[in-house]
Amino acid sequence: MPLSPNGRRALLPCAILAAALAGCRQDMHDQPRKKPQAASAFFRDGKAARNFVAGTIPHGPSDDLHANDNRWLAEDEAFYTGKVAGKLVETFPLEVDAALLARGRARFEVNCTPCHGFLGNGDGTVVARGMKRPPSWHIERLQKSPPGYFFDVITNGFASMYDQADRINPKDRWAIVAFIRALQLSQNVKYDELSDQEKQLVADSAAKEHAQSPTHAETR
Repeated sequence: MPLSPNGRRALLPCAILAAALAGCRQDMHDQPRKKPQAASAFFRDGKAARNFVAGTIPHGPSDDLHANDNRWLAEDEAFYTGKVAGKLVETFPLEVDAALLARGRARFEVNCTPCHGFLGNGDGTVVARGMKRPPSWHIERLQKSPPGYFFDVITNGFASMYDQADRINPKDRWAIVAFIRALQLSQNVKYDELSDQEKQLVADSAAKEHAQSPTHAETR
């Protein structure tokens, strides 16, 4: 017997619900995928993750410091590890110029100042909140440490400092090391080594600081 119009309208929601339920299969929850580093019987080597094809050239976002840098495509032990044959490098494996120092300062302020402070004295904000104080970069041992040492610590961590290899790419690590060297020079240069112009700047700065000190203001 044919259904009345009201009967057909009553069946419509049921038909829609039945179609929706038919589309909800369990394999939508248990998808046939492999987790990283999982085993697989499909490939001959037994690994689910596939190796890069030999000669693969990476493509992706870049900036002025990374563009046209063939070291990203070739082996360079000093550049990527800070060592050669297991020994820390004594020199920088790339040119240190104003652009690299500027980049190093920017990355330093983002990644290093929370613990090391802006001058590398180890008085960052997290230290003021109870974290262990790192050594000052201006102690004799660290002033004499080669650039490869700082690169290695950033890459692999040391003592309470965790490694930052997954946060800072190799070229930015060298940029930070270059800026650390600049900080060490700026904080440890001898007064007699300054030029007359630099000595005048020091005198002007000291006079300005004295004039702004609370003790000086109270005596006026």
